[in-house]
Order: sequence, then structure tokens, then C-alpha cells
Amino acid sequence: MKHFSAVKILHLLPHKTITFPAIIFAVIALMPAINSMEEPLRAYAHSFDGAKKDSIESVKAFLQVYQVLMSPRCMNCHPSGDVPLQGDDSHTHAMQPQRGKEGKGMYAMKCTNCHQPANTPGLHMPPGNPNWHMPPADMKMVFQGRTPHQLAKQLIDPAQNGHKTKEQLIAHATDALVLSSWTPGDGRTLPPLSHEEFAKAWVKWIKKGAYAPHED
Repeated sequence: MKHFSAVKILHLLPHKTITFPAIIFAVIALMPAINSMEEPLRAYAHSFDGAKKDSIESVKAFLQVYQVLMSPRCMNCHPSGDVPLQGDDSHTHAMQPQRGKEGKGMYAMKCTNCHQPANTPGLHMPPGNPNWHMPPADMKMVFQGRTPHQLAKQLIDPAQNGHKTKEQLIAHATDALVLSSWTPGDGRTLPPLSHEEFAKAWVKWIKKGAYAPHED
């Protein structure tokens, strides 16, 4: 059975039907697809249970992960400042929206004003997701400018990663907003790895010890 992301499901709906019930429908419809991705990921994660830590294999896996996290599809919402980036060249967002306390914008300029539940049709139009946002102000999770060593250390630190345990980090690989990076809308490049390749490297990095590459 072919599964569709929430973005694709909403994209198939007529614009006038994209209402709150339609969003709920899309989220419900998405659950089997998420579950179908989580099951093999959990099985893959369990395959490392009892395995010895391996700094070489862990670092090698993280360097694959790093390629994805530094791609525009991830880094544009994890900038060093409070204005998101946009485009494959990661330039400052033209509308100059601000992060805000919850990462959802400020005042009348909220992220979801332009980023609808579904990708807006057309070349380079705003990508969509029902939960579109940046990290909150008290947990900015900056990717931009981070070296592999710095980013690995940040991601594994609960004080900097949204208070996530290693198990929660593994589960985060199939978060709907993370998955939307692989359906970014017309005219945008995909991350350099498939989602399956990314998720497996992510799990391997963590399960093998979550080691950080050495600083050059």
C-alpha cells in the first residue's frame, strides 16, 4: 500500500477544504505512514542492543548525518540568528520574520501565515506543514556554523537538544516535520541522503556511543 505524507494529502485537497478538520484528517491519515517508518527504525535500533560502543563507526555515521543537517532543508530553520534562512543558498528570509518565544513567529507575522498545512503549489512557493516552526527561543538548537564536533555535542546534550533522551532522539528521526524535508516543494533540492539512509546513520551514531568527531 502506498503511503502519503500529511503534506501530500493536504496538497491533494481543494484549497477551500484545507480547514481544521482537513488538517486532523491529514494527521490521522499520516499515522500509518509514520508507523510504517517507525517499525523498521525501531527494529534497526534494537539490532544494536548489547552491541559494543565503537567510536570509529559512530563518528563515521555522524559525518553522514552532518551532511543532512547542514543541508538547506534542515539548516534553514536552525540559523545562528533569530531570522530563518530560505532557498538552496540559505539566504536570510526575505520577509524578515522573527523567531519569537515559541519559534512560531511574532505578532502578526506568524510562520503559519505563509507556511500552510500543505506545500503551496508552484515553483519556490512556501513549503508547508501543520506544525511549521523554528526551535523556541530558550532552546535554539543552532546548526548554522557548527562544526561536526560542536553539532554532535549539542545534539546529544539534553540541556541543548530539547531535553531529549537518546531514545527520544532516535524517535525524532520520524517526526512529521523532519520527514517534510524530503517533500520540500517544487524547485528545492532534497537532502543529500534518502530519509532511510539518514535514519539508519542517525541510529547508528547514537547506538554506537554518540561520539563527536574530533575538532580539526
